[in-house]
Amino acid sequence: MCKNLLFLLLLCISVCSGAQTLLSPDGNLQMQFALTPTGVAQYSLTYKNKAVIKPSTLGIEMKDPTLSLLTGFALAGTKTNTVDEQWEPVWGEEKSIRNHYNELAITLHQASTDRDFVIRFRLFNDGLGFRYEFPEQKNMTYLVIKEEKTEFAMTGDHTAFWIPGDYDTQEYDYTTSKLSEIRPLMTKSITDNLSQTSFSPTGVQTSLLLKTADKLYINIHEAALINYACMHLNLDDKNMVFTSWLTPDARGDKGYIQAPSVSPWRTVTVSDDPRVLLASKMAYNLNEPSKIKETSWIKPTKYVGVWWEMITGKNTWSYTNELPTVVIGQTDFNKVKPNGTHGANTAEVKKYIDFAAKHGFDAVLVEGWNIGWEDWFGHSKDLVFDFVTPYPDFDVAGIHAYAQSKGIKMIMHHETSSSVRNYERHMDTAYKFMKANGYDAVKSGYVGGILPRGENHYDQWIVNHYQYALEKAAEYHIMVNAHEAVRPTGIARTWPNLIGNESARGTEYQAFGGSKPNHVTILPFTRLMGGPMDYTPGIFEMDISKINPSNHSHVNSTLANQLALYVTMYSPLQMAADLPENYDRFPDAFQFIKDVAVDWDQSIYLEAEPGEYITIARKAKGKNDWFLGSVNGETPRESKISLDFLDAGKKYKARIYADAKNAHYKTNPQAYVIKEIEVTKKTKLTQFCAPGGGYAISIRP
Repeated sequence: MCKNLLFLLLLCISVCSGAQTLLSPDGNLQMQFALTPTGVAQYSLTYKNKAVIKPSTLGIEMKDPTLSLLTGFALAGTKTNTVDEQWEPVWGEEKSIRNHYNELAITLHQASTDRDFVIRFRLFNDGLGFRYEFPEQKNMTYLVIKEEKTEFAMTGDHTAFWIPGDYDTQEYDYTTSKLSEIRPLMTKSITDNLSQTSFSPTGVQTSLLLKTADKLYINIHEAALINYACMHLNLDDKNMVFTSWLTPDARGDKGYIQAPSVSPWRTVTVSDDPRVLLASKMAYNLNEPSKIKETSWIKPTKYVGVWWEMITGKNTWSYTNELPTVVIGQTDFNKVKPNGTHGANTAEVKKYIDFAAKHGFDAVLVEGWNIGWEDWFGHSKDLVFDFVTPYPDFDVAGIHAYAQSKGIKMIMHHETSSSVRNYERHMDTAYKFMKANGYDAVKSGYVGGILPRGENHYDQWIVNHYQYALEKAAEYHIMVNAHEAVRPTGIARTWPNLIGNESARGTEYQAFGGSKPNHVTILPFTRLMGGPMDYTPGIFEMDISKINPSNHSHVNSTLANQLALYVTMYSPLQMAADLPENYDRFPDAFQFIKDVAVDWDQSIYLEAEPGEYITIARKAKGKNDWFLGSVNGETPRESKISLDFLDAGKKYKARIYADAKNAHYKTNPQAYVIKEIEVTKKTKLTQFCAPGGGYAISIRP
């Protein structure tokens, strides 16, 4: 009788609290959902019986407080599901991706408004995804978000790898600190006049990496960011609780919902092995399958381009230093004096085409080809670019014919200057111009404050613009590499013509004063969790003053580290970013860049510790060739790996490109050694990695 009473009591508690439990397929992760006595939704998460997320609030505050979805909920229904499927990406790190999760959809009823609200959870072996769903119903059609109140309650003062909350840029070096140190460090950042435009003193951006004292690795991010504002995280550093903070629009609103609708997925990736985070495909799995049915025109690409010479200041984007009155379609540049340093001239571009053809590259990018750069900061910024009118020294037709004769594709550059309405007005014309002149890919840029003024780079309005540009490009069979856009959230599964993004601090900052030597050991754990980055590696001349005497920047990397980035910084779009003459100085090292693949059948994560080192091996698509890359932070180390991923009974030739013993990113970055050895599945290698260094290996039968 006592047992029966206890069972009834527990059943009553479960029913009244709406308590629900969801397990991952392997049983290591457990999510618990419950309602507080006042009807507030909460969730918690454990991994191997260790708390990851303590009970944390869920809900959304609306601008009209009578419509808020925060409290007064009762459990109205649950639905469970299990999915275990394989799907093949158009390009990627794996030939096939497993999508395996257990799902729990919880329907909540708010009696005071007679509305239903759904929270859907999906638990994978590597993490949790959940989102809000707004069903179509008579009492919920149009909603204005004041703030999303999703919480991530931490279990302690974890180590965090973070960048400041900013509505317009992610181009920061990462800070590594305790959570309790974020506020004073953020205050210092503001004092030092970092480029933040809008911020909270304790706000950080996702993708956020955390490491606990008992060595759990946690990543907080989002997936499928569509028709919604980008999420930042504000930290209550007294209680160690993160709360979502959406990017506001020009009116200060956080978003507009028209039911039926869904939010992006909020994601928590977790493991006691950091390599699991690197291998995670949860962001892709939380996005819809490809909406592009015929994808043969989407091709992974290795390219060179007229770019680094402008970034370093050797040449300019602009044709003239004068400021003509720009009238689209009428400006006469024959009346102004050329500055003599314009990079995108016909002769220079043909040199790059010749270089690409000689060394087996696929394409050439050209920046600064179209009129408007000299007027970018002038009075007519709204009209600065029309995306079809070249400078007089850039022969569009001649370059098209020359590239075609050499078997080289051209990559268009569209710098929008963040005048997005202007870009949208010209988009169809620009894409038609691209196709007519043999351009199948575009690098778009969004430098500067968004026009119309008051919008932010990451609010709902501009997120919708990025999506519009991507879908419009797909209509013309154009691949997109968007720079300064919102960070990716796995959308490339649905729209695989999104073959690259910047959305983080890339190689260009090495010419603006440098990045931390361990920067590339953090990015794969943060920025790359949502999709590939056009990081533009391959710099061989680290002393920028040798390119431009007035620029005294230094690339904080060894040459061997630069080679390894082609493997560790995954992207189907890889640039050999340095000047051709610098590759001609080191032809033996350049061979690795020529050989390395850009599309893969399999990836093996051999070693990893965020901020310290990453070692990855990848098998080329459709071949038995392997390429291995290892990048190191500031502490010299010996990397010890096994080649047991190779086929049994086969012999391979390994060509190793490594730091010399006296290599150092600052004092001796170009010190490298190359050796060839025979290897098999049983081979174990020990390799020295210098500060800011690493190594790369090509392995072929």
